[in-house]
Amino acid sequence: MRNESPRRPILSRRDALAGGSAAALAATMASAPAAEGSTVRVAYPAAAATLDPAKMRVGGLDYNYARGVFSRLTAQDDITQVLPDLATSWEATEDLKTWIFHLRPGVKFHDGKPLDAADVVFTYNRLLDPAIGSVLRASLGAVGKVEAVDPLTVKFTMKVPYADMPAVAAGYQAQIVSEAHVATLTTKPIGTGPFRFVEYRPGDQLVLEKNPDYFLPGVPKIDRAILRVIPEFTTAVAGLESGSVEIVYDLPPEQQDQLKNSSVARVDAVTSGHWGGIIFNNEFKPSDDPRVREALIKLVDRQALTDIATFGYGIPTVTPIPPNHPFFRKDLLTPPDVAGAKKLLAAAGLSKGFPIEMYLGGSDPTAERLATAFRDSAKQLGIAVSLRIVPPDKFFAEMEGKVPFNIDGFFGRSTPDLMTYAWYHSSGSWNNTLWHYKNAEVDKLLDTARSTTDKAEQAKLYGRFQEIVAKDGPGCLVFVKNFACGVSKKVQGFKSSPLMWADVSHVTISA
Repeated sequence: MRNESPRRPILSRRDALAGGSAAALAATMASAPAAEGSTVRVAYPAAAATLDPAKMRVGGLDYNYARGVFSRLTAQDDITQVLPDLATSWEATEDLKTWIFHLRPGVKFHDGKPLDAADVVFTYNRLLDPAIGSVLRASLGAVGKVEAVDPLTVKFTMKVPYADMPAVAAGYQAQIVSEAHVATLTTKPIGTGPFRFVEYRPGDQLVLEKNPDYFLPGVPKIDRAILRVIPEFTTAVAGLESGSVEIVYDLPPEQQDQLKNSSVARVDAVTSGHWGGIIFNNEFKPSDDPRVREALIKLVDRQALTDIATFGYGIPTVTPIPPNHPFFRKDLLTPPDVAGAKKLLAAAGLSKGFPIEMYLGGSDPTAERLATAFRDSAKQLGIAVSLRIVPPDKFFAEMEGKVPFNIDGFFGRSTPDLMTYAWYHSSGSWNNTLWHYKNAEVDKLLDTARSTTDKAEQAKLYGRFQEIVAKDGPGCLVFVKNFACGVSKKVQGFKSSPLMWADVSHVTISA
């Protein structure tokens, strides 16, 4: 075993490291008969971009469908503690260069094929393959080799010490697939999860049915889950109140207010790390100049823009490390400095400002309010912002990471390494997808922080990281927002997750 003394025992770290118009659609929904049997219908605002978990990068319907059909080595609870899923236990050597995961016996894929360690090896080698282009690849960059020790044991040999491997194994894209099923992964996906795939009609709905052979007894409690695509939240909420859907995913603030006094539905909300911000693509002028980026950051009144965008359901932030995390640098939430911003633009030869086009995906009222508020603020620097609102699928396929400026947001992650490395390290997959940022000191800080379990040292390293990007950042993160779902009062056992899961495997429906 590489980097392991033959006399040194493997030490358990599981606990220590846990870290169509809307009106027409509404009429159709109102007249739709109630689903037969034990069925939950969940409304999502955007269609799935792919059914291949390794290639997922948008969230919402994509991630939640995958959680239903597949399983990961590990899972996480509402306080992001790492829990068993396909792996019942795991341990690491003291130097954090070898991780061993022990698989649950008797697990079967939906077609009856037994799960074994070879499936885990295949999955992770696929995630590490540059040709697949998984955004989880950056977080797995510390992995040197994945091996099957025996049919129920997998060994990860790391290139460098890495503390967060169990948390990475719970990642959105880390669903275990089999080489035997990969050819039909985007047409008839087969996993080991609580639900079996039935059909997907793009832009309409994705249907799942109960897996009677799921490895957790009594799960799922419902027979069927229908994941509906309803772009307009007003239509989705109308469907919730009429009884044509039972859950509405990721409610914007205005719809949360609307449901406060509902007699048939409730709002289930939780503080999350889901962040929203203004993206400066560093491959384009003028944001390739750090003085311009710093000027735009200085311009932003985070508290004011948070209040406008989220109606008070958000908290100002500086980086993806959220305000409720012990490493958060609250002192970096400074007031706007318009005079300082003007001086920086003048030094960059842009004292008169410049025009920009700012892109954002539709069906996101919070993002639209943030974009509008930034546009109005930018006038103070002579910057003329033209907003370009495009359909979400077009935005993610053609604009995200390909235009100079846009509004974007991402689900929260469970540890500082997972929150930051992929977005800010020069080798990071999200960095090289989104804003193309390079800072040698940031790289060194993030590399060092991911190889230690010393919390005091991590706090120091991540504190310095936040200090740098609060000034020389690739964009201006503005807030983290609550994650909320609208839930019919007929639904029991549903709880929104800070990681933005809408898990329906444990829910029941009353008459």
